[in-house]
Amino acid sequence: MTRNKKNKNNEFVTLESSLEYSFEDPSILLNALRHPSSANKLYGNNQRLEFLGDRVLGLFVAELLYKNFPNEPEGALAKRFSALVNRDSLAIIAEDIDIGSYIELGQSEKDIEARKNPGHLADALEAIIAALFLDGGAQVARNFVRKYWETLASSNVEPPSDFKTRLQEWSQSRNGSLPNYTIVSRSGPPHQPIFSVEVRVKDFDPEYAEGSSKQSAEQAAAKKMIEKLEIIKS
Repeated sequence: MTRNKKNKNNEFVTLESSLEYSFEDPSILLNALRHPSSANKLYGNNQRLEFLGDRVLGLFVAELLYKNFPNEPEGALAKRFSALVNRDSLAIIAEDIDIGSYIELGQSEKDIEARKNPGHLADALEAIIAALFLDGGAQVARNFVRKYWETLASSNVEPPSDFKTRLQEWSQSRNGSLPNYTIVSRSGPPHQPIFSVEVRVKDFDPEYAEGSSKQSAEQAAAKKMIEKLEIIKS
C-alpha cells in the first residue's frame, strides 16, 4: 500500500528517520510537537497526546522490566520503573533524538533555552509515543520504547534507589514517620521555573533546595538531608 505523504516537509522526514517510522497521517506528528504556548482554537496542542503517551510508555516499560528482570520482586521493579519514566530520563532520550529542534513554540517561548527545557522535551516525547501508537499501532510504539529504554533499563545492575526513597526508608526505620516536603516558592519565567522546596524529618532541622521542577527540587532537598544525617551518624 502506498503511504500518504501529504503535508510532509524535509524537516519532518528527518525526524521520521530518527523515529524509524513514516507517518500515514503527518498531522498527528505535527500535533505531538505543538507546545501549549503555540496552541490556538483551530489546532490545539500536544497535551492530550502527552496524556495518552504517558500511559503507553508506562505499559511498555513495565512489560520490558517484567521480561528483562524475571527474578526481581515488585518493589525492585517499581524502583526501576520510576527511574525510567521520570522527566529526566525522557529528556535524555528526547535530546538524543533532537526533538527540541522540532517543537513548535509560541512567541513567549521561542529561544534556545526553551527548546532545551527538560519539561518541554519530556512532554513532547510522550506525545510522540502516543502519535506512534495511534498512527502505527501498539507494535510500532512498543518497538520505539524497547529501542530507547532497554539500554537504560540494563544500565544498572542493581535497582536504582533515589534520594527521596533512601530518605523515606531511613525515616520510617528510625521513627516510623515519613519526610514532609513543602514548596516554599516558585520563581522564574514559565519555560524556566525555579522551585524552592523544604524537607522536614522528625527531630531534625529542615533542609532546603532548588530545582527546575518540583520533583528535582525534592530530590535535591532529600540529598542534602541524607548528607546531613550521614554526618550526624558518623
